[in-house]
Amino acid sequence: MKKVLITLSTIALLFVVIELFTFSTKGEKYPFSIIFKDFKISPDINFCGEPVPFQSDDIRERFDREILKNAYWQSETIMYFKRAKRWFPIIEPILKQYGLPEDLKYVAIIESGLVNVVSPAGATGFWQIMERTGKEYGMEIREEVDDRYDVEKSTHAACKYFRSAYRKFKSYTSAAASYNMGMAGLASKMEEQGVSSYYDLLLNMETSRYVFRILSYKAIFNDPKYYGYDPDDIDGYPPYDVYTVKIDSTIPDLMKYALTVNSNYKILKTLNPWLRERRLSVRNGSTYMLKLPKSGIYQYEELFPSPSDSVKGLPSLSDTAIDLSAPGSSKD
Repeated sequence: MKKVLITLSTIALLFVVIELFTFSTKGEKYPFSIIFKDFKISPDINFCGEPVPFQSDDIRERFDREILKNAYWQSETIMYFKRAKRWFPIIEPILKQYGLPEDLKYVAIIESGLVNVVSPAGATGFWQIMERTGKEYGMEIREEVDDRYDVEKSTHAACKYFRSAYRKFKSYTSAAASYNMGMAGLASKMEEQGVSSYYDLLLNMETSRYVFRILSYKAIFNDPKYYGYDPDDIDGYPPYDVYTVKIDSTIPDLMKYALTVNSNYKILKTLNPWLRERRLSVRNGSTYMLKLPKSGIYQYEELFPSPSDSVKGLPSLSDTAIDLSAPGSSKD
């Protein structure tokens, strides 16, 4: 009897699920409808101004795979729209500073989802930079400080890479593909297979999909409503409202320091994720620019009303650069 009841319950549940997912264009029974559609490939789709050979069935299918996957992965794609509102205004001006196309900003989405992550291989940050590569591009990476977690500094490093890769391949498409497998690796495959275009190469699965993943997000972000997203309904994350202070002496305890400037350790590390330990040792006359929330300015002035009143390891307000949220303001 018990088995019969379980079976009947299972059948009833299946009927409910089928009813809930019945396609409805009128929304008469339920307040939502599920409509799946294919997407036509626009002939205007390109990467950094370079054409995509969609006349090839292989190329069309590879693009279809990524656009369908990412357009219908709504939870992730909506998060990318939200994060992009905060981070693209910082990334875009740095790309422009290096004379690079804006399309390269989508590399950061497929590398990290616009969050500071660490891969199993040790690639770190928005741009997934390996330690050796970071040091080659002048980044400070040590126990207490890791510039790969600094969005601005890591974007500068990525731009240096793209500029070098473009000089080598004379193609931003190939430069982007090489970001996944390395310049030497891509050049070796081109020489081995006797072709000079990324689209003509037989590559490992990850690199074979890489540029098409970038193209899919460019397409979605450039024409969101066609792919089922309404930017007006997405509450994006605004840039952090911060000011900066120059640090030229060691801060032995960042937790206590954060409280002293009317903040806390969580906020300090959120705004400055490149701080990797509880202390910041300043070496050989080096200086660091620390971001602090603007909401703490007035209380800070009350604590230290003039530069002469500042204490060792704490900045004076004369060193602040208000509104660092203005993108692209820092340099290597």
